[in-house]
Amino acid sequence: MSASASFRIGTRGSPLALAQAEAVRAALGGGEIVAVTTKGDRRQDVRLSELGGKGVWTKELERALAMDEIDLAVHSLKDVESERPGGLMIAATLPRADVRDRLIGLAGLRDLAPGMRLGTSSPRREAQLLRRVPGLRIVPLRGNVATRRQKVAEGEADATILAAAGLDRLGHSEIGIAIETADMLPAPGQAAIACECRAADDRVRASLAGINHTDTFTAITAERAFARRLGGSCHSPVAALAVRTEDAFLLRGQILSLNGAEERGGDIRFAPDEAEAAGTMLAERLLRDAPREIAALFGGA
Repeated sequence: MSASASFRIGTRGSPLALAQAEAVRAALGGGEIVAVTTKGDRRQDVRLSELGGKGVWTKELERALAMDEIDLAVHSLKDVESERPGGLMIAATLPRADVRDRLIGLAGLRDLAPGMRLGTSSPRREAQLLRRVPGLRIVPLRGNVATRRQKVAEGEADATILAAAGLDRLGHSEIGIAIETADMLPAPGQAAIACECRAADDRVRASLAGINHTDTFTAITAERAFARRLGGSCHSPVAALAVRTEDAFLLRGQILSLNGAEERGGDIRFAPDEAEAAGTMLAERLLRDAPREIAALFGGA
């Protein structure tokens, strides 16, 4: 058996998470997939923020890593908090997929109107859409793709928003209408599959280095530095996207008030070795210019 085939690859047990773990296993050339049930999977009845934020998707996997029950954990990077526990690290990302969101239930954003019910549990999506359509009614909506589509079909909401990358990975490329990033900037790390391991595990780190997609890793480094410098909580609406241009990278960032009434956005260009500094610098620039309604969400006055 090859070294890669002996890896224990930890993942959540949802269809999307398993598809992402299979992509990592294929890239590594083998391995055993170990499904771990997380708090976020067990509690589908409340908002993610009420369960403790993004950590509900990752804490059990991190515990399994720390206890040497798995060799690496596979995550949707947008679900991974920007601060990692001691001894663990994001060691690789696969090539990034479609970063856009998709609108389910309507023909386009232009069809959203005040009074309509939009199903989402994402503070970012909620604030962005309320900014676009004041008076939109937000209905908390969680669950996998099939569950959310069913709830829209049954009339619990007029529409919902899902990540294009997740739909594509599940073979549902035909579902929904893509929303361009000029209209809705995605979450930091959206559409990136991340591989986390123990920082001291040289064998795993070396293998993950061999499958790491450099441009994606550089982009998410800037986006996560942006989110980390902002601080805030799982309630804080934050969006960011870094892309390679001809001669550098461009990071765009956005922070909003909870109701979308206030917004600050900007961008910064950076070289590949400046990703961390660029994300920090853009966050500080937006915070300096943020009104009280936004600053209060990130520890400001």
